[in-house]
Amino acid sequence: MAGQFAENGPVHLSSQETTLMKKATLAVAILAASTSAAWAQSSVTLYGIVDAAVRYTTNSNPGVAQKQLVPGGMSQSRLGINVTEDLGGGLKALANMEHRLSSDTGAVAAADFWRQVWVGIQSNEFGQIRLGRQYNILFDLYTSTFASFRYSPYIEAYKPEIGMSMAARQDNMVKYLVQLGNVYGEIQVSAGEGQSGAAAQLPNKTIGGLLRYSDGTFGAGGAYLQATEQTGRKIKATVLGASYTSGPLYVHASWGQNKFENPFGLLNQTSAPAFAASAAANGPFAVALGTRGAYTSGLLGASIFNNDAFDINKRTMLMFGATYQLTPQLNIGGNVWLSEQTHYGTVQNLAAPFAAAFGASASGFSTNANTKSKADFFAVVLDYAFSKRTDAYLEFDYTKTRGEVSFLNGATKRGGAMLGLRHRF
Repeated sequence: MAGQFAENGPVHLSSQETTLMKKATLAVAILAASTSAAWAQSSVTLYGIVDAAVRYTTNSNPGVAQKQLVPGGMSQSRLGINVTEDLGGGLKALANMEHRLSSDTGAVAAADFWRQVWVGIQSNEFGQIRLGRQYNILFDLYTSTFASFRYSPYIEAYKPEIGMSMAARQDNMVKYLVQLGNVYGEIQVSAGEGQSGAAAQLPNKTIGGLLRYSDGTFGAGGAYLQATEQTGRKIKATVLGASYTSGPLYVHASWGQNKFENPFGLLNQTSAPAFAASAAANGPFAVALGTRGAYTSGLLGASIFNNDAFDINKRTMLMFGATYQLTPQLNIGGNVWLSEQTHYGTVQNLAAPFAAAFGASASGFSTNANTKSKADFFAVVLDYAFSKRTDAYLEFDYTKTRGEVSFLNGATKRGGAMLGLRHRF
């Protein structure tokens, strides 16, 4: 029975087996020590935000309550995981997974469970490369270089500038990030990968870059991003801006522009049946119109403005504001967004009978290129920090439109107020 496990009683080992056992034990100990050392150079961080606010909105659209508990007033609630592994030699492996949720119901906040999911590698000398779904360069520039408020990059429930960021994220992205002293740059490329139908309404075929400077007091930057729809039509975005921080004062200003190629050429006007077929759901024109609607939804949310807002030739926005830290715990901030939109016009692009038929359809509209549409947005926020992680806020906002674009219910003015609580971990 020597060298075997007995069912009952002690096991007796030979001297040779005892020596082998000691060596094996030593090898296991060395392996365990080296494995522990390797794991010690890796880190997995769980982080998140839980934010909820009571909100009152005047002139709400039909079917939308004026009094709501919104699942994120200043920030959208989220749960994320950051992974960093030291590979040695100045290299690190990186990964991020971030889920967005609705704090009022516990439901998933978007169709994509993971709003961000990417893997990357970082070199101390050459920068970072990230692969996967991630924020685009427009969002990165707005939130890092001239954010709306010093203590929060934007108001989640009222963020017109994010509507200029071309959906803020893209799938299938390769992004390169590099910093040299106070100068920082990014380049992004993402593939469309043959999207079709409704899935193509947020085009993922993009290319662009950003460059910014920041020395802790002064920051400035610019970015350019081009997206190509499945239809071949292009959307081109440009953003320029700067910020200045001095003690308790933070001020910023920026200019952004989105230019859309004319989608009306996708409609066949040779006959009524041909026109109807070219305007069918999930057809090229519907996809192009869906893209413009989705980007418009970024201003204040889905189903806020009338369909005239989807006819975009060029949309520009001037944003400026300031935050002042009244006490170590209390901040007050104000922000203004002035936007202007030009139209291609159904009057100029569709023959009379087709223009009438299109305007009468459920998703149609009637626009004139000679009329400019404008929307002005205003917001003031008081934020009180109970600690570094928990704060309460009181927000007021006001929106005014004129021209072709109005709210879905026909109103041209709307006010809002919000009282909320946010915890970050």
